[in-house]
Amino acid sequence: MGCHIKRVPPRRPRLRELPGRAERGRARSGAAGAAGAMEPPGPAGTPGRPWDEAKAFYDNLAPKKKPKSPKPENAITIAVSSRALFRMEEEQKIYTEQGVEAYVKYQLDHENEPFLPGAAFPFVKALEAVNAQLRELYPDSEELFDIVLMTNNHAQVGVRLINSINHYDLFIERFCMTGGNSPICYLKAYHTNLYLSSDAEKVSGAIEEGIAAATIFSPSRDLEVSEKQLRVAFDGDAVLFSDESEQIVKAHGLDMFFEHEKAHENKPLAQGPLKGFLEALGKLQKKFYSKGLRLECPIRTYLVTARSAASSGARALKTLRSWGLETDEALFLAGAPKGPLLRKIRPHIFFDDQMFHVEGAQEMGAVAAHVPYGVAQKHKRPAQDKQQTPNSK
Repeated sequence: MGCHIKRVPPRRPRLRELPGRAERGRARSGAAGAAGAMEPPGPAGTPGRPWDEAKAFYDNLAPKKKPKSPKPENAITIAVSSRALFRMEEEQKIYTEQGVEAYVKYQLDHENEPFLPGAAFPFVKALEAVNAQLRELYPDSEELFDIVLMTNNHAQVGVRLINSINHYDLFIERFCMTGGNSPICYLKAYHTNLYLSSDAEKVSGAIEEGIAAATIFSPSRDLEVSEKQLRVAFDGDAVLFSDESEQIVKAHGLDMFFEHEKAHENKPLAQGPLKGFLEALGKLQKKFYSKGLRLECPIRTYLVTARSAASSGARALKTLRSWGLETDEALFLAGAPKGPLLRKIRPHIFFDDQMFHVEGAQEMGAVAAHVPYGVAQKHKRPAQDKQQTPNSK
């Protein structure tokens, strides 16, 4: 005798929100009535409004599929600390005044309250906007930005960080939470191309390890930035280039510097700590150029330098050319303040090795990041003891 197997229909995945029984009943009765009372179809036979609204309602119930994370070796990895991505001043105060146990308890008690956006937040959103366009043009490519949250917070604080990331619909899948230890030793393992933190000591450690890094600062005033185009501004010497020229200025003055630059105009400068990041940006720009989208490219780069164009600008441009790199705009200020120009550019981030330029950018509302590299740091690095904090990363 044959067996009769009862077929069980496959179970539908549970949706995040379903209409209640009463609403479903009203929807069924409304649908029955709509058969005879449907609004006239729109142009070219498009259905009437009730059908459009019903379809939109159920489409919104379906969970949105997140994109797949790229493999680390193929991606441009941006490691961001928790205090760079979010504002955590209140939590920092609790840690300083009451200790780590009170700090962790506060985080647990408030883990359903999202943090406010921090200095690096607009930059991360702009990176994700570029990724969205790259995925449309190159669905199978893994040459994308990949954001990693790099923090020495304790793992218990991770729930609040995850909740905050989900609240703002950020795509950050990779975390590194080191429970009070420095995360610097993990940066190379994560294939980090750029590390942003609010902790200057950690940033200096990353620079010493040969990793592009900068201490990010919040602006003193709000300045609206583009949501469709990532804008990154770089200083030249001791940022994109080595500090060779700055050493001459410090040791021998401007006149000798101008003579040196003229004599070495055709000799490329050595690379600085951020050269690799500009190179990575240029690689992604070319993917848009190859699709005929140079003018619509969602990445724009700027060289903003205190050099004078006539006396020392040629060497900077020829150095970039020798590397096969370029910036979309090159602005030579001949010693003038950078802040007013940055206010016009409205970059998501501006990198400079000298704090007075960083502070000038802050005053104008630009997000600025200090690169602690080169001879300028030797003249003003205060000897101060810094407490290791669980959210300093």
